[in-house]
Amino acid sequence: MVRRIEKAAVIGSGIMGGGIAALCASAGIPTLLLDIVPFDLKPEEKSNPDARNRIVKAGLDGAKKAKPGLFMDKKVDPDMITIGNLEDDFDKLKDVDIIFEVVVENLKIKQDLFARVEKVIKPTCIIASNTSGLPLAKMAEGRGKLFKENFLIMHFFNPVRYMKLLELVKGPDTSDEVCKFVEQWGEKVLGKGIVWAKDTPNFIGNRIGVYFIAEAFRLLEKSDVTIPEVDAMFGPTFGLPKTAVFALADLVGLDTIGHLSDNSYELLPNDEEREVYKIPQFVKDMLAKKMFGNKTKDQGGFYKSEVDMATWKKIKKALDIKTGEHKEFDRKAVVPECAKKAKEAKTLSDKQKSILYGDDKASKFAWNLISKAAIYTANRIPEISDTIVGIDNAMRWGYAWEAGPFEMWDNIGLEESVKKMEADGLKVPESIKKMLSKGNKTFYKIEGGKKYFYDLLKQEYKPVIFSENCLFLDVYKADKKNIVKSNDSCSLIDIGDGVFNLEFHSKMNAINKNMVDFMAVAGDYVYNNGVGMVIGNQAPGIPGAFSAGGDLAYMLGLARAGKFSEIDGFIREVHKGIMGTRYAPFPVVAAPYGMTLGGGCEVCLAADKIVAHCELYMGLVEIGAGLVPGGCGMINLWRKFMDSVPGPAKVTDLGGYFVPAFMNVAQAKVSMSAAEARANGFLGPNDRIVYNKDYIIGEAKKEVLKMLDEGYTPPRKKKIPVMGGEALGMIYAEMLNMKNGGYITPHMETIAKKIAFCMSGGLVQGGTPVEEEYLMTLEREAFVELWKTENTQKMAEHIMNTGKPLMI
Repeated sequence: MVRRIEKAAVIGSGIMGGGIAALCASAGIPTLLLDIVPFDLKPEEKSNPDARNRIVKAGLDGAKKAKPGLFMDKKVDPDMITIGNLEDDFDKLKDVDIIFEVVVENLKIKQDLFARVEKVIKPTCIIASNTSGLPLAKMAEGRGKLFKENFLIMHFFNPVRYMKLLELVKGPDTSDEVCKFVEQWGEKVLGKGIVWAKDTPNFIGNRIGVYFIAEAFRLLEKSDVTIPEVDAMFGPTFGLPKTAVFALADLVGLDTIGHLSDNSYELLPNDEEREVYKIPQFVKDMLAKKMFGNKTKDQGGFYKSEVDMATWKKIKKALDIKTGEHKEFDRKAVVPECAKKAKEAKTLSDKQKSILYGDDKASKFAWNLISKAAIYTANRIPEISDTIVGIDNAMRWGYAWEAGPFEMWDNIGLEESVKKMEADGLKVPESIKKMLSKGNKTFYKIEGGKKYFYDLLKQEYKPVIFSENCLFLDVYKADKKNIVKSNDSCSLIDIGDGVFNLEFHSKMNAINKNMVDFMAVAGDYVYNNGVGMVIGNQAPGIPGAFSAGGDLAYMLGLARAGKFSEIDGFIREVHKGIMGTRYAPFPVVAAPYGMTLGGGCEVCLAADKIVAHCELYMGLVEIGAGLVPGGCGMINLWRKFMDSVPGPAKVTDLGGYFVPAFMNVAQAKVSMSAAEARANGFLGPNDRIVYNKDYIIGEAKKEVLKMLDEGYTPPRKKKIPVMGGEALGMIYAEMLNMKNGGYITPHMETIAKKIAFCMSGGLVQGGTPVEEEYLMTLEREAFVELWKTENTQKMAEHIMNTGKPLMI
């Protein structure tokens, strides 16, 4: 039997149910979304379908309005969802291939629902519960053999679209065939990172995550370290998200944290750290006052935002747990000394060591938290997972940690940290001591092009099993001979079969002079030694940055020094590098994800093909820095628009193409997904969208080899038809209206007019085909002219310092 998911159903339209339905719909799967009929219907409403579907419609409407968005393409994807209720539409479940149960966490309600479901579904239908902790065996009680074979837990994390972790839990009767299918389908179609958990309370991610937060609460109560000091240590500097610890509790909701803690205490009678789950008095006081965090803005949580009525400025306050009052704090002043040192370190390992092995009180707090969490996590094997890999993946994918607990332990030095733990009187697990006694000092290692993990149960190294679709650059880079060329900002990596990967690794992967110079070197090397090139990197983060733009600091320095001829020369080299990529005698495939802005976007537009992750935030945003795109972005975007026209078709209205292309640049439009990037014209019909981020470089490599197999030849140089003066008249008139209405500032108007001039081909007659070198000259001249203005220099400096555009 060949399984396919042609139609899905989601029962329960709350935040999680709506998120799962939106994900399925975005992946192209028709989805039935069901919920209960309202209990409070008036007599005249009982036969009204709209009234009977009021709850499920509110759930779908909530998913449509959610921020950040739950649908990849909010204009199209919601149409893939059909709504109904559990009385009138229950029989429609007979047609679906998978059912996600996302109802209230009540065992009796779930059992009753599954009894009904069993009667209508087809024999091959998979039933998946999204429970966050109810035992699978209890939920399946009373069900038949076939139901149990197709039943498992699929635990998504919120928000469903963005959080990569999908925890799977099988029951004793779940068939191996169903497990294998769901694992592959969840990874490939939904783009999730799969972790097999055990049927234990809170599974893996929340078992470790809740302990981490609960221990932080306990340590805070005994310490004189402040909440902002803790979060200043445990944010991106430590490899954790900006929400760190206490801002994360505010985001999740202290009521939810309290429930999870109480649940853990009740369900884990044999846990050696059970008392940690008893929430301290100051947290109980917060709960009594309904200080739940972001969801209770008036009461706040660990943090609270207020507006100074005299200045209308937003003030951020943090809770003083000793007084129970919120106090204003200075973000810079609260950064502990150990965190300041960590910010200066280059690697995550050195950053984490700086924070954990410092001498100040904040560092001691950090050490106490991490050392306790590390020991607790090691003691959970094999209770919640048989391997360290499952736990590390769960924390990276479910909590957005840059390194999981055991990866973190490697970073700070296993042997050194264990000595410190024992000196502190902590009980180090026997499995760890046995591992060290055998001379094994790291949990992970790479040998012979393979990554290995240490099996604490078997006390031996075993290979990490990756999906065959995944390609990880770190594994290749571990063998230094695979790094064939490199500088401080980028590297050329041999990824096999004659294909090389051009990797960016500058700050935020911003395009700088080193990269521009390196592109020619890389191209020459591939020409002489290989068959094709992928442009991709695997920077951490959600969503992470493929390339956040160009190096403004370098050009601003030249402009302030009056070295405009050097700016002109630099842009000539940029054009040479970009067009060298476009016309390279070998296939070039870009593999972008996350932030792909400005120069990063321009690099992709020059490639033969783009294989993009579904979370693609792509756009030409240079206007916000006071500039026009300087890397042929306008040329190649307009080319994509023109190339979308079939050969035999005649374009009678260039304005219908020009206006949206122009607005993409003039309004600095950034797609909120790869689907939206395609709708905006940045991705063409031959470009691909991949849902799993770990796949994109491997899939890009496949595309390189496929093009070669099909007899690759580089694209021919050809003239590009432009709209010319006709476009300028149209755009300039609109600019005048916007200026008179106060909708555009004088300098922004100047930049927008230059964008129009460059993209339209200037004063030529409409429909005239022009050489791309002509358009490159227009772009370069506009770019240099803008740098000569004081306003552009001010805008560039402002966006560098604040991250926000200056409207002048």
